[in-house]
Amino acid sequence: MSIEILSLLGGVGLFLFGMQSMTGALREIASRQMRAILARFTTSPLTGALSGAATTAVIQSSSATMVTVIGFVGAGLLSFPQAIGVIYGANIGTTITGWIVALLGLKLSLGTIALPGLLVGALTATMARGRLARLGALLAGFSLIFIGLDMMKDATAGFESWLSPEILPPDSWAGRALLLLIGAGVTVVIQSSSAGVATTLVLLSSGAITLGQGAALVIGMDVGTTFTAILATVGGSRDMRRTAIAHTAYNIVTGAVAFAMLGLVVPLLSRAFAPDDPAALVTFHTLFNVIGALVMLPATAPFARLIERLVPGRAATLTETLDRRLLGDAHAAMDGAGGCALRIRRALFRAAGDHLRPQGGPLPAQAVLRLQPALDDLHGFLARISPAPEDALAANRYAALLHQYDHLARLAHRLTREDQMRPLLGDPGLRRPALALGAALRYAADDPPRADAARLERLEQLITGRTRRLRRSVLLREHAGLVEVRDVFGLTDAMRWLGHAAHHATRAAHYGDLAASDRPETPVSDRLQRATARSD
Repeated sequence: MSIEILSLLGGVGLFLFGMQSMTGALREIASRQMRAILARFTTSPLTGALSGAATTAVIQSSSATMVTVIGFVGAGLLSFPQAIGVIYGANIGTTITGWIVALLGLKLSLGTIALPGLLVGALTATMARGRLARLGALLAGFSLIFIGLDMMKDATAGFESWLSPEILPPDSWAGRALLLLIGAGVTVVIQSSSAGVATTLVLLSSGAITLGQGAALVIGMDVGTTFTAILATVGGSRDMRRTAIAHTAYNIVTGAVAFAMLGLVVPLLSRAFAPDDPAALVTFHTLFNVIGALVMLPATAPFARLIERLVPGRAATLTETLDRRLLGDAHAAMDGAGGCALRIRRALFRAAGDHLRPQGGPLPAQAVLRLQPALDDLHGFLARISPAPEDALAANRYAALLHQYDHLARLAHRLTREDQMRPLLGDPGLRRPALALGAALRYAADDPPRADAARLERLEQLITGRTRRLRRSVLLREHAGLVEVRDVFGLTDAMRWLGHAAHHATRAAHYGDLAASDRPETPVSDRLQRATARSD
């Protein structure tokens, strides 16, 4: 009997490793498409549920979907209610694994056929590079899933003599509750509801458990997945905690409803399918997730408000999205960095714009000093992001974020040069372009992220041309004795400040837009751009 138990455990291990390899490869292959779907189509809880179900079904990882969504929420690309819709869909998408196991893994003995696939996939993943290597890892993981399932089936074939439904908790409310707790505990231990559901399907097909017992176990496994989400967000940002609590509350509510309906649904499924047909259990798993989503969708708004009251937190801080848990996914980490950079950018623009008003305003140096720790945190977080070398889009996004940080740091330094800023509003020639820059910065501080770069670029060109003319005018005024020599340097320094500040603001907005793009172009350094412009 010990051989059968070891074989079962080995089969579960192979299934787990195969799932990890397959989902990891799928995630890398379909990462851009997944992000595009979630960003473009998640405009409401309903479309969020559809997008979440589609992306999770493709990449076979609800965790990957949720990490991406958390990054989007932190970056301001999705609202919290939209993220809740994705939670609904992700739970539906995870049931696809059960259908693969029930319709292919248990109906057909594919373990032997998968052995050559494992060899080809392993060799390809080892010897190839880039996308071909990921396809090899995908094939190897897919093959391991069926090899592991065959091992589990062979192991449970020897269980008839001692494992039967009679030795498990009885089919009563107390027995079902105990099975639910066992299912949750299994998921907490192995950290994979998919592997737990697959094992339950194998036990059901061998007659070791009944459909009712399997349904109770599956409900518990769905609830058990929330433990991982809560554990992953301990100490995390407010949005991460809200997402985890929403995921937990949703799974507990749908699990409780499904548990209450077991006495009604299980007999119906037993008559529609054979008592030991794994498809009956997968149908139950899919049904209670679909029905749960349909019931909760109309209540998403009050549900979101309830979660926000349960996890109130303070107003979002500048660096709240710089969560180390996002570093495992380069694109999610860059979403978080982009959200932080956007908040810092708007704070810097607002500080400069509040000073450059017709009536004047406080100099921005003190505000910039308060922002400096956030800039330092952003710099440290960016240094820890490691985009895949073969992922050109990720490399472009990362380069754009680095350029944006550089211009934000330079703008912050400019805003501390109060001696260069003081003449701006007092000199008649500088006052008009300075006020125009201030108005543009105040407007950009409250605009959507993509609405300010082009406007600032046009303004930068106007300021550059005007300051060139003003420089000549100042020199002529000095020759005419209208301006003292010592004031000439102050005015030229102020002109230089105005041009540099406009340039850094423009480039920070430009690179921010580039980093937020689905298909960012390769960033070109400002020095190269200026050299090209001169050569033209």
